[in-house]
Amino acid sequence: MSHPVEEPTEKRGRARSTGLVITAALVAFVTIGLVLFGDVDDLGDALGSFRWSYAIPILGLILAGYFIRFLRWELYLKQLAVPKLPVATSALIFLSGFSMAATPGKVGEVVKCVVLRRYTGTPVSRTSAIVLAERVTDVIAMLVLAAIGLVQFEYGRPFLAAAFAAMAASVFVLQRPELLQRTIAFASRLPVIGRFTQYATAFFGASEALLRPRQLVAGSVLGFLAWGAECVALFVVLLGLGVPGSWHLLLVAVFVMAVSTLLGAVSMLPGGLGVADASVATMLVVLLDGDVMTRGIAAAAALLIRFATLWFGTLIGLASLGVLQLMQRRGSASLVAAGDLERETAASSG
Repeated sequence: MSHPVEEPTEKRGRARSTGLVITAALVAFVTIGLVLFGDVDDLGDALGSFRWSYAIPILGLILAGYFIRFLRWELYLKQLAVPKLPVATSALIFLSGFSMAATPGKVGEVVKCVVLRRYTGTPVSRTSAIVLAERVTDVIAMLVLAAIGLVQFEYGRPFLAAAFAAMAASVFVLQRPELLQRTIAFASRLPVIGRFTQYATAFFGASEALLRPRQLVAGSVLGFLAWGAECVALFVVLLGLGVPGSWHLLLVAVFVMAVSTLLGAVSMLPGGLGVADASVATMLVVLLDGDVMTRGIAAAAALLIRFATLWFGTLIGLASLGVLQLMQRRGSASLVAAGDLERETAASSG
């Protein structure tokens, strides 16, 4: 006897396993690449000389960035009139999205919208617009941060100009509901795509609400502060590796972090693996004096900041997802127990 219900689950399991294998292979490839770039001995010396007490402010800055993004998440939930949740539960749902940070363009963060539906009943087709709004405001924030460095550096100007133009065009379209409605109306008459247009209507309707000028500015300011904290984290990493602190070094750290993150996003590789890492190491060598910045230090900085900004967040996301699943199981058990008690009470009174 066949089990058609189990088949999609098995396919999802195989797809997830394949994704994990690909991600693991990319991680191994990136690590080997950085080791070769920095030279094994030089990289080992750089990591060995790193002052690990600096890990506390580095991770503190990353957590501060997450807190600021959580404020943006709450702002978007309110804007979409999603039923109010306890702050702790909402925070866990928000953080659960980081469990899928190592996906192309972080689209896997839609997982938090799936979890949110279980608690509020709000359709994913509507709340997934939050993920889009987060990415749009993140890119705007990083373009502004990168523009600060353009005052002094010429590196990557054509790329940043193209990214700014593409983002401006995307925001223009998303803020024109009448244009999107005509496109959706046309697509609804197509044989295969037509049945999905109702979801597109909900998605773009929510997107338009979140990307109105006031919400766009507020989200971008919060994104600027959050990503600014991660840029400062790279600065602290460099200090921990023994690079002398200066305003110039801070400017380089901000520019390098913003541009490498944008390049990683454009690459559409899981978590920007390879592209973002290589960009950090390469730009540090290009933009800083050779006596100060060796290849070994640059490779060590790339490894350390990528752990702090990508893998540390992934671990927090997985832990948050686990806590939510445990809460859900306990809640289900409590409901079953309450139902049994009601039935026993009714039977005894009868």
